[in-house]
Amino acid sequence: MEKINLVSGMRSTGKLHLGHYMGVITNWVQLQEEYNCFYFVADWHALTTKYNETENLRQDKLDVVLDWLACGIDPDKSTIYFQSSVLQIAELHILLSMITPNNWVERDPTLKDMVKILKNKDGDTSENMPQLSYGLLGYPVLMSADIMAMNGAVVPVGVDQLAHLEITRDIARRFNNIYKTELFNEPMPKLTQIPLLLGVDGQKMGKSFHNDIKISDDEETTAKKIMQCITDRSRARKDDPGHPDKCEVAYKYYEIFADSETFNQVNCECKAGQRGCADCKRQLGKIINEKFASIRQKRIEYSKDINKVRDIINEGGKKAAAEAEKTMAKVREAVNI
Repeated sequence: MEKINLVSGMRSTGKLHLGHYMGVITNWVQLQEEYNCFYFVADWHALTTKYNETENLRQDKLDVVLDWLACGIDPDKSTIYFQSSVLQIAELHILLSMITPNNWVERDPTLKDMVKILKNKDGDTSENMPQLSYGLLGYPVLMSADIMAMNGAVVPVGVDQLAHLEITRDIARRFNNIYKTELFNEPMPKLTQIPLLLGVDGQKMGKSFHNDIKISDDEETTAKKIMQCITDRSRARKDDPGHPDKCEVAYKYYEIFADSETFNQVNCECKAGQRGCADCKRQLGKIINEKFASIRQKRIEYSKDINKVRDIINEGGKKAAAEAEKTMAKVREAVNI
């Protein structure tokens, strides 16, 4: 039985962190066994908010792919490519923009999220809408073109992202209705349970917040960052009874990364005042370093043969372009252009 197309992507943010790993990559690795997966680095999307910060863009794109490969995204099972290498996506974006009502875009949650990123970047805390570029305003339509160019039938999303996919379904349905065709799938969500992994300061983990632990960090860097994790603020001394439920970051990391025996031991010893927070974090650092040791080594090996990585990306781009061209041939025929 032929696998159906699944499409998903990440902005070209550079080296990925543990939040990306737990929230997205582990799921992608599993999905590639079941679907015909198209995974892309969204470098055009990156320009919607960082059009004036492109000095590291090429390296950032490579770093994303290096992390994917190290974590188990297999180029023999999935198509890995840069968004900008598939020009058919841009062509489809133009055609979809012709049929998409302006108010659909303005109310779309994807655009609202991008506006928040822009406001945070500028340090703007006002309620005023920032001045939007033409590219940013069209972000939801470009996102739809990413999916529809591969005629994706499935898109992995968390529950909080369901509304983001709805505009793609609406645009696909509108295209089919206007041009009297059944060309496009109305992509269905593949719901995923995305665990929230906080940064070491207890806030959302993010590169721009300087509170992240990167997949590719070495052991020493990881251990130092783990020692910065917020724990139980009410605990004054090492032998005071602890409150795991009040431990803001470290204990939550144990829930995700430790085995059940270690997790239960930490819980009991903390409550009994037999384990200090510093000792707890030192052990946590070792657990995380052990978990990512093989991934980091694999990344180093790929980094030493960057031409091989470029070949993977180039081949993925050709495959994605061929898939998109099949779609666009039908689109051009439907539109009579």
